[in-house]
Amino acid sequence: MAEQKVSNWNVPNLLTTLRIVLVPFFGWALLADGGDNAVLRTLAWVIFVAAMVTDKIDGDLARKHGLVTDFGKIADPIADKAITGMAFIGLSIVGDIWWWVTIVVLLREWSVTLLRLSILKKVVIPADRLGKLKTVVQAVALGGLVLPLRDKELAEWCHTPGEVLFYAFQACLAVAVVLTLWSGAAFFAGVWRQRDALRAA
Repeated sequence: MAEQKVSNWNVPNLLTTLRIVLVPFFGWALLADGGDNAVLRTLAWVIFVAAMVTDKIDGDLARKHGLVTDFGKIADPIADKAITGMAFIGLSIVGDIWWWVTIVVLLREWSVTLLRLSILKKVVIPADRLGKLKTVVQAVALGGLVLPLRDKELAEWCHTPGEVLFYAFQACLAVAVVLTLWSGAAFFAGVWRQRDALRAA
């Protein structure tokens, strides 16, 4: 009996599509007034958190209810990399993240994503704990840096806590960069191992 094909019209795919649609609005809110608009940067943070939460929800729903589709397999990592990529690029534009960090991280993220999609039907490399930890730490760091922690219009008593939090999230970002490169190296090593195993079979 042929396996019934899952329709692309389902809640997980809707949430994934919503995350992609939110990317330009997130970028606009983050970059408005050169990144100096505290209200809009807070809105950008809300959008970013919503995107991260729905990323978790749509994956859990798809696996729990058997709603995994080819569209979801392709669109989900694209949505994830689009929102985090916009965060890295936007924060570099406003001067809160060094450009070399953004370039290194995005090269790793998109090379892994494109390779994963290109070998999807031949080699399966499941997300490991290191990759999941990277995603969490990266999301925390980016989410924190999106907040207007050093906005000059904040009350004076907020300046010192804001600076402390800003550098705490910078430290978190440094950890995220290390995990990003480490998990990337582990991913490529896994791909080569499976490729060699397939050739030897």
